[in-house]
Amino acid sequence: MDEIEQHFPNLSDLQKAQFQKLDDLYHDWNAKINVISRKDIDELYTKHVLHSLGIAKIQPFLPASSILDVGTGGGFPGIPLAILFPETQFYLIDVIAKKIKVVQAVVDALELKNVKAQQIRAEAVTGAFDFIVSRAVTNMPDFVSWVKNKIKKQSKHELKNGILYLKGGDLTEELKDFPTATEFMLNAIFEDPFFETKKVVHLELNN
Repeated sequence: MDEIEQHFPNLSDLQKAQFQKLDDLYHDWNAKINVISRKDIDELYTKHVLHSLGIAKIQPFLPASSILDVGTGGGFPGIPLAILFPETQFYLIDVIAKKIKVVQAVVDALELKNVKAQQIRAEAVTGAFDFIVSRAVTNMPDFVSWVKNKIKKQSKHELKNGILYLKGGDLTEELKDFPTATEFMLNAIFEDPFFETKKVVHLELNN
């Protein structure tokens, strides 16, 4: 939690309380439904919450914008981002029902009014979004094929509308067909060794 406040010093009291509640909520739910690996649950704030918020360091979201989180798992990166940007609308999806059950329970406990969670395949989602976020659910070519028709044409953020993808390691091969993709290194922002090879990949998508 100290790391969160260090990197995001302007949090409201409500946001601080919501971030603090995540620890108990995820420990409790993870004991019932395993959505976070046992070895990672005790490093929730670094490996899940702060990692998710890396996207916010690359592109803060404007009020009234809409974000789709594909393959959200236990709610990452969507829930930490929804806490940070309460005036932005988030749609968190996963194909696994038990994961969406946990997401909905956490959303309800935090009283997040800007989050909708649903068990649905990305290809079945209708509507258009400013950005589509995700955390390494598949390779980029497959991911693009799932979401390429779900981006709003009109960009209003500093980065063009498209994908903001949390990934690690050497992505040369994976991104070879996407010459406009930009990699942002998170170890330039966060000090923890966990972020040494972690990146946010931005890929503009035009319908």
